[in-house]
Parts: sequence; C-alpha cells; structure tokens
Amino acid sequence: MPGFSSTRTIVIDAPPAAIRPLITDFRAWVQWSPWEGLDPDLQRTYTGEGVGAHYAWSGNKKAGQGSMTMAAITPERIDVDLVFEKPFKATNKIVFELHPRGEQTEVAWSMTGERNLVFAVMGKLFFDNAIRKDFDRGLASLKAAAEAA
Repeated sequence: MPGFSSTRTIVIDAPPAAIRPLITDFRAWVQWSPWEGLDPDLQRTYTGEGVGAHYAWSGNKKAGQGSMTMAAITPERIDVDLVFEKPFKATNKIVFELHPRGEQTEVAWSMTGERNLVFAVMGKLFFDNAIRKDFDRGLASLKAAAEAA
C-alpha cells in the first residue's frame, strides 16, 4: 500500500515546557484542535495520563469516530497513535516535534500512514490539502493558546 506523510510547522513565542502540556493532555486539545466544533454534541472519553493516555470520540458525519493513544513523550517529541473508525477505517502515526529556538519554539506536526490505491489517488486530489489546512489552523490555535498562557 502506498504511504503518505504530511508535515506543517509554526514558530511559537513560548518555551517547549509551555507547549508540551497542551499536546500531551488530550483534554487540552479542545483549546486548539482544528476539529473542535465539527459536532457540538461530540461524545468524548478520556482515560489515563502521560504515555498510554487514551482519547476516544464519536460524533456526526463530519467528526466521525476514532481514538488516539499517547505512544511516547520526550522533552522534544510526542508520538500519538491515531485510529479512525468512521467515516472510514485508518491507522496513522502523529508526531509533534518541539525545537527550541532561543525564546521561541518551532513546532512540527506530522502525520504518516498507508492508504489503499483508491485512497492514495483521492488523497493526492483532496485529503492531503485538507490535512495541511487543518494542521495550519490547529498550529495557529496552539500558538495562540501557548502564547496566552
């Protein structure tokens, strides 16, 4: 199956220590996730903290259904396992990298995975651009949340 990868970056006027909790605590994602607001009645379930923490959601057709698990946390990298159940099934890896740049931090948000041939073609035509736009919106909101703290 063909693989895909998408990465977007932003520079935030805050140290990694101020940004990391916004990423490693799934409950904090409501402050910056680009998918917040897709379903006002979204059902969320949170369990655990740190590595192994789990977040599951179920919502309307726009929000879909899936889950995320904190796979690894280091001072400069956060790995998340992402599973989509609806509207389609997919398993992806998400990585956030926090690179200190003096008083600022460059944050890179990446997603990788594999697609079947049909989704590979559709990805090039539709999904990849949508993912980039969502990541850019999410990173801008993450920047606002981190800089306001």
